[in-house]
Amino acid sequence: MSVREKIDSNFLYYFDQGQSYDAYNVFGAHLVKDDNGNNVACEFCLYAPNAKRVQLVGEWNDFKENQHELFCIDNKGIWYAKLEGNYEWQRYKYLLTTHDGKNIYKADPYAFYSQIRPCQDSKVYDINGYKWHDDDWMYSHPKTYDKPVLIYEFHAGSWKKKGYGENDFYSFSELAPMLIDYLKNYGYTHVEFMPIYEHPLDASWGYQGTGYYAVTPRYGVPKDFMYMIDMLHQNGIGVIMDWVPGHICKDGHGLYMFDGTPLYEYPNEQDRENKEWGTANLDLGKGTTRSFLYSNALFYMNYFHVDGFRLDAVSNMIYYLGDVSRGVNRGACEFLQNLSTILFKKDDRVLLMAEDSSSFPNVTKPSGIGGLGFNYKWDMGWMNDTLKYFKLDPIYRKYHHHQLTFSMMYYYNEQFCLPLSHDEIVHMKGSLLNKMPGDQWQQFANYRTLIGYMLTHPGKKLLFMGNELASYDEWHYESQLPWDILRFPLHDAANRFVKEMSILYKNEKALWERDYDSLGFEFIEADNQDQSLYVYARFAKDMDDHLIIVMNCTPNTYDNYQIGVKGDYMYEEIMNSDRDIYGGSNRINPIPVKVTDDPWQKQTHSIKITVPPLGITILKPIKDPLKESIKDKYLKSLNINNTLDAKKTTKPRAKTQSKTSKKTTTAKKTN
Repeated sequence: MSVREKIDSNFLYYFDQGQSYDAYNVFGAHLVKDDNGNNVACEFCLYAPNAKRVQLVGEWNDFKENQHELFCIDNKGIWYAKLEGNYEWQRYKYLLTTHDGKNIYKADPYAFYSQIRPCQDSKVYDINGYKWHDDDWMYSHPKTYDKPVLIYEFHAGSWKKKGYGENDFYSFSELAPMLIDYLKNYGYTHVEFMPIYEHPLDASWGYQGTGYYAVTPRYGVPKDFMYMIDMLHQNGIGVIMDWVPGHICKDGHGLYMFDGTPLYEYPNEQDRENKEWGTANLDLGKGTTRSFLYSNALFYMNYFHVDGFRLDAVSNMIYYLGDVSRGVNRGACEFLQNLSTILFKKDDRVLLMAEDSSSFPNVTKPSGIGGLGFNYKWDMGWMNDTLKYFKLDPIYRKYHHHQLTFSMMYYYNEQFCLPLSHDEIVHMKGSLLNKMPGDQWQQFANYRTLIGYMLTHPGKKLLFMGNELASYDEWHYESQLPWDILRFPLHDAANRFVKEMSILYKNEKALWERDYDSLGFEFIEADNQDQSLYVYARFAKDMDDHLIIVMNCTPNTYDNYQIGVKGDYMYEEIMNSDRDIYGGSNRINPIPVKVTDDPWQKQTHSIKITVPPLGITILKPIKDPLKESIKDKYLKSLNINNTLDAKKTTKPRAKTQSKTSKKTTTAKKTN
C-alpha cells in the first residue's frame, strides 16, 4: 500500500488523538520499488498544519526553490508529493512558508537518516531489508525482576576512537565485536546506549536531538546499528536506549517551532522554554506530539529490536519544568502511563526506566492501578547519599553513618536501579576515584569498597563506561577512554576487582533473586557508627543460599570481630576487596570460619572474622547436608506458630485475646 493510500479518515483521527503508533509508515521519505526490488520513486509526506506552502529542496534540484512542491491533501495539514526515480541516499530539506510570509528550512522529522553535522540535511534511506539472526533472544529471554541486571552505560563516540579527529569514530559494525567481548568479560547483562538519534552538538551527548527517527551518521548507517544489536542479542546481552521525550533542541532545522508555531511544544513560553538547559519542552498532552513519540518508541522496538528505554529527566515531565510548586503535569503523566501500556502490550519484558530525582509516588507501579507504569526507577537518592558519604574523610563518617542505611527505609516503595552514571563524573565533579579521600592507597581502597557496596545492595545496577578503569580523570566526550592507565599496577588491580566482583554478582543468586522482596535483605548490624561498620545479609529464594556482607568504612583493621549469623554453617570468604591482587593489604580470612552457638546481634549463631581496612568482605555458608537448613527452621517455626494459634482458638474468647496480646508483645521483644 502506498503512503497516499494510508492517509484516510481513520489515520487522521487516530493521529490527531495521539493514538497513532506507526506514524513513521506515513510521514517521512519512503522509497517505492517495482516487482524486481528496484527503486522507481519516492513518496514524501509531512505534517505541517500551519504552513502556507511546502517545497522540497534536495541534491537533485541543487537545493533550489520553486522546483518541487508538496501539496496539502487534507484539512489537517498533511502535505504530500511523489517523485519518480531513484532517490536513495539523496539529501533533502523542506522549505516551509508560514502564513506571515517567512521562509524556514527544516529537516524531515521522520527521516530515517541524515547527513553528518554540521550539515543539517535529511537523507532518503531504505530502512527495510535487514536480515536478523536473534530469534533465540527475541523469543526466549526472560523478564528481569528476579534476574541479574548489570548495565554498561555506553557512549559510542568516546569508548574507543580511530584517531584524534572529531569524526574519527568507529562505526557500530566495527564496535560490535570489541564491545561484545568486553561486556562478556565483565559479566554485563545489558548495554545502555546514550542517545543515538541525530543531534547537532557533540557536547550535548545526544540529549538535545533533532532527528528522532534518524540514527546518527557519526557511527555509520542505521543498518550498522541493527547489526550491532543483532550481535549483542546473539551473545545474550540486552539493549537499552536512552530516550528523551521531554525536551528538544532549539536549532532552527529541528522540531522547534516547526511550521512557525509551537507544533510539538507548549503554546505558552512559561511552560515551553527550559532556560536551564537551553531547550524547549514538548507538550506531552498534545495528540500529535504523543503520536510522534509513541510511534518513535515502537519504531526502535520494531526495526532495531531494542529491549528497553531509559527516559531522561522524568521529574521535568512529572512537574512543569521540574518545579514541584507548580503542581503535577497531568498531561505528561498520562502520556507516560499510556506509553507504558503501549510498550508492555508490545512486549511485557520491556525495560522501562525512569531517571527521576523527585519523590513522586508509584513511579514503578502499573498504570492500571494508578502508577506511572515504569518497571524500574533510578535511585538518585541512593546515588547522592552514597557519593556524599564516600567523599568524607573516614574520621567524619560516624556522624553521617545513616546516609548508607537510609536507602533501605524507602527501598521497597519502588523497583530501583542503582546508577553510577555519566552525570556523576563530568563538569568538575571528579571521577569516582578522584572523589575518594585520603592518600593514594586509601583512595583505591575506598573506590573498591564503593563498587562492592553497590553490587551487594538490593536493586539492579548501572555503571558508566570507564568507571571500571578507576581513572583519576573525568569523562571527556571528545576523546576515548584512558585505556593506557591499565598498565599501572594500582589501576590494573582495581579494574580486576571490578571485573571479578561483577562476575560474582552475576553468579550469586542471593545478590539479585529477591531484589524487590523484603525477605531478600536484612541488616545484621546497622548502627555501629563509632566504627563505621555495616553488616548485612542477602538471601536467594532458597534462604540457605545467602551471603553475609561486612563493610568497613574506616582505615582500621578489626581482628576477631564477632558477627551474628542465622545458621550453624561454616562460612567461607568468597570476596575481599583488601586482597593484594586488588591492591589491598591482604587482611583476609583464608580458611573457612567456624560458627559458634553464641547468639549475637539478634542472630542464633555467630562467627569471628578479620575485618579489613576500608574494605568489603563477602562470606558464603558451606552447606552441610546433615544440618537443618534455615528454610526448614523457618517453616518449622511457622508450623509451631500455626499449632499454637489453633490451640488458642479453643479457649474462651476473652482469655484468648489477653494471651494473644501478651504473646505478641513478647515476640516483638525477642525480635
